[in-house]
Amino acid sequence: MVTDEISALKEKTDSIINSKDSKAAGELIEALRKEILHANDLYYNHDNPEISDYEYDMKLEDLKALEAAFPEFYDRNSPSLNVGGNALRTAGVLVKHNVPMLSLLDVFSKEEISSFVREMREQFTNPEFVVEYKIDGLSMTLRYEKGRLVMAETRGDGIEFGEDVTANAFVIPDIKKTLEGDNIPDYLEIRGEVYMEKEAFDKVNAEQEKEGKTLFQNPRNCAAGTLRQLDPAIVKKRGLSMFIFNLQEVKGMAFKTHTEAYDFMHSLGIRTIENYKVCHTEEEVIAAIDAIAEDRERLLYDIDGAVVKLNSFEERAILGNTSKVPRWAVAYKYPPEEKEAVIKDIELTVGRTGRINPTAVFTPVRLCGTTVSRATLHNQDFINKLGIGIGDTVLVYKSGEIIPKIKSVVKGKRPEGVETFKMPDTCPVCGSPLFKDPGTADVKCTSATCPAQRLRNIINFVSRDAMDIKGLGDVYIEKLIDKGFLNDVSDIYTLKDRKAALVDLGIIGKEKNTEKLLSAIEESKNNPPEKLLTGLGINNVGKNAARDIMKHFKSMDALEEAALADDFSDKIQEVEDIGEITAKSIHEYFSVAENRELVNRLKKYGVNTFIAEESAPAGDEFAGKTFVITGTLPTMSRAEASDFITSHGGKVTGSVSKKTDYLVAGENAGSKLTKAQALGLPIISEDELKGML
Repeated sequence: MVTDEISALKEKTDSIINSKDSKAAGELIEALRKEILHANDLYYNHDNPEISDYEYDMKLEDLKALEAAFPEFYDRNSPSLNVGGNALRTAGVLVKHNVPMLSLLDVFSKEEISSFVREMREQFTNPEFVVEYKIDGLSMTLRYEKGRLVMAETRGDGIEFGEDVTANAFVIPDIKKTLEGDNIPDYLEIRGEVYMEKEAFDKVNAEQEKEGKTLFQNPRNCAAGTLRQLDPAIVKKRGLSMFIFNLQEVKGMAFKTHTEAYDFMHSLGIRTIENYKVCHTEEEVIAAIDAIAEDRERLLYDIDGAVVKLNSFEERAILGNTSKVPRWAVAYKYPPEEKEAVIKDIELTVGRTGRINPTAVFTPVRLCGTTVSRATLHNQDFINKLGIGIGDTVLVYKSGEIIPKIKSVVKGKRPEGVETFKMPDTCPVCGSPLFKDPGTADVKCTSATCPAQRLRNIINFVSRDAMDIKGLGDVYIEKLIDKGFLNDVSDIYTLKDRKAALVDLGIIGKEKNTEKLLSAIEESKNNPPEKLLTGLGINNVGKNAARDIMKHFKSMDALEEAALADDFSDKIQEVEDIGEITAKSIHEYFSVAENRELVNRLKKYGVNTFIAEESAPAGDEFAGKTFVITGTLPTMSRAEASDFITSHGGKVTGSVSKKTDYLVAGENAGSKLTKAQALGLPIISEDELKGML
């Protein structure tokens, strides 16, 4: 029955679009908007959806199709341009803090804790201290008016502005949307930590892996990225949690202590930090910190320290704050988490440049929220310095709580007969001699035709940022190399002449699949030459550098001529933002005869190596404006968004600065978003970018 209704709606939508009936379109658009907004309210605010996700998605698709066909009904508040059921927001909307969200002074030794306690005892008579968990998450403030949640904001710069994340706060189960109890204040502002439990984090990463997406490094990064999502449905699905740890402001009542405020918040149904301890002496404070350390492994969530704060609000007010931190609290940071693991193997892989990369494989250990079992050993010098051998017990930690690293060997646990690992004299893939790269600690394979390098070169060549040959995945490339079809990237363009053999062997599948791939290969010949330059895999030449270089030189022949000139460095550095290191890399590439022959073969096979006469831009709406793109956009790749901007007269750069006019932000936006917020730059979504036209 539902399917019939959806089909009928789709037919009606198509009929209106085909007939260009503006009146009927306006009526249906209005009706769909009301239905979708009602569905949003039920889903996000009441947890009681009346329609399935499929029905919702189909209605939203029909609304988008109608709005695209009848732009005269554009409405910034349309649910097609917004998400969620509350306070619909734009990416990066900043709100002014009512109360600064200061950070805490970090200390790293028990001596510093003792000093803090003694200092407080010198200033006050028998002060009380509260020792509580320092949750490893993202700080957020909640504002309530007459018991209803009206605003949720992130810390932002901590002093003036944070980011409005109200819509996302409404789908976090721990956050009270409406306070309960008989003594509800007219205004209440509280601060807490948004975090992700270990189990929820593991589920998210399992889903990311299943969908072939990048895994999150740790629960904190995942929680922070999730809270900044534009779609509350994603936030709800990922399962964030929150503890409150401070009363920021309250009107109409007063409290003497932090713990009294906690008791009051509990009466309103608010979830505060668990298992806090009230202490009076230096010894009690240290004991409470040690007890938290012992609990750390058993907790369902990650903590990275313990907070020690004065309990008395009067004493806090007397001490006040510096410009950055309160004087009445400190955060004791536990030493980096280290665990013992046993080295089971040392794997050697060959990089695209021929570099041999040793990786330690050890018994799995859980660190900073994730299970790890591998860490790079960098090179032979690093291995010698630590004296690592297969069978050794080592201490493993996470650098920056993200990257697994080996700190040292536990010498007392070395089994008899274990010796420091030595790199072989020959390549683990092709058997060619290895040599040490002069001036570095790197060991490289001497063979330019090493299968490992060949595989990575071809994978890079067909990737999205390079020649973007859809359908030619890693598995097919390995098969084609193994069967002798590919020796270098130029052989890709000879596959059409060997179609019969490909079909007979079934390497790409059936004939239809083979034809589809060969067609994609032919289409790639028409790519702009910066795609080819990116695909050549020259050190320090990524897609942005390649674009700027080819825009300057216009053809691969001109670039080669400049690279082989006596003053190659000066010639290549005429390109804006291209420095000496990149110029040298380009010179070294074209100085090798095999590489020049490869480029010539590509030209011979019809691959475009010059920039055609530029056609007129689609418009000049973005003329004089500089954009930076970050995160994953809903419908466009970054390359497509970049092309969209430049085709309308704008400029796209890779870093945020005061010269940036707009930051286009998508899912999992990171440090660029933070910097743009700090600089007060306009932050827009993909829809808003398109809407600027």
